[in-house]
Amino acid sequence: MKVALTLFCLIASLFAVQSFMPAGSIYNTAPSRSRSTVVMDGKTRILRDRIKSVKNTRRITEAMRLVAAARVRRAQEAVLKSRPLLAQLQMVYKTVLAACNQEDIELPILEVREVKKVALVLITGDRGLCGSYNSAVIKSATKRIKKLNDQGIEVELVLVGRKGEQWFGRRPTPIAAKFLLGNAPQPSVGSELANFLVAKFLSKEVDAAELIYTRFNSLISSDPSIRTLLPLSLTGIESEEDEVFMMTTKEGKMVMQKQPAADAGPATIPDYIFEDEPAEILNTMLTLYFSATLMRCMQESIASELANRMTAMQSASTNAKKITNVLSQVYNRARQATVTQEILEISAGAAAQSEA
Repeated sequence: MKVALTLFCLIASLFAVQSFMPAGSIYNTAPSRSRSTVVMDGKTRILRDRIKSVKNTRRITEAMRLVAAARVRRAQEAVLKSRPLLAQLQMVYKTVLAACNQEDIELPILEVREVKKVALVLITGDRGLCGSYNSAVIKSATKRIKKLNDQGIEVELVLVGRKGEQWFGRRPTPIAAKFLLGNAPQPSVGSELANFLVAKFLSKEVDAAELIYTRFNSLISSDPSIRTLLPLSLTGIESEEDEVFMMTTKEGKMVMQKQPAADAGPATIPDYIFEDEPAEILNTMLTLYFSATLMRCMQESIASELANRMTAMQSASTNAKKITNVLSQVYNRARQATVTQEILEISAGAAAQSEA
């Protein structure tokens, strides 16, 4: 009677494990002529190693999420430090522009001519594991290149970031220059990039310059954007909005809040006495503003990359936790079946000895 009861427990346990596993799984306990199953052989080590591997992966993804969160804060501080410069440039620009006769201003950087060749600046990340960040901006650049080529306009690329270099390095579009973005955009890189584009434009090697970057909206939202860099326009610079994101915690979760640009500088415009011609001052200011604009776009791209990496690593950690729970249940059932089989063998041996 005891042997029959033990045999019933074993069959019930094996049926439970088989019904839990999906069809075609390597852990399925369905009978097979070509191989023995893991559960029937008692080989739970494979499941145990799999659980350990998933737990280690979860630790890595969680650490990457925390690192990305810390870097988002540093990116926020960099944006905050750059705001006073942009505010002062806009304020002085407005004053200089008011002192000039806009109709008489003829600066090379403002020259509008027929577009035959465009320098397309593309900002991507240096690493992956950030969701669809790199693929989205590369896809936008590919569409823009096709559109310009269909209009008979030549395109040369200026790449910022390794991912764009890896993608377009195997494509026919010529690459004029490459720049490294790094963990944080450096002013030296922004200044070098600005000087390179201005030199290209003034020497008439290109007739326009466009920038494709990722505009930061929130931790879960960022959009690839296209912005015309050259030729510059006299209007809109003095009133351009400079959005700043603030990373805070709300109800135990990290959230982003927009800080209005009105908080960034004095409301009154002081009086200036110009020793040089306002047009010469304006030419210098436009170059400075151009470099500051590139830096701000690179900072927004960095913030978007970090936000996408935080979201991707959070999803990976959540999925790893779910997989660990499922594998733990399968492991426990397989282990229970193995123990039940051993008890059955001991009981059968004891019964055979008692009968003898």
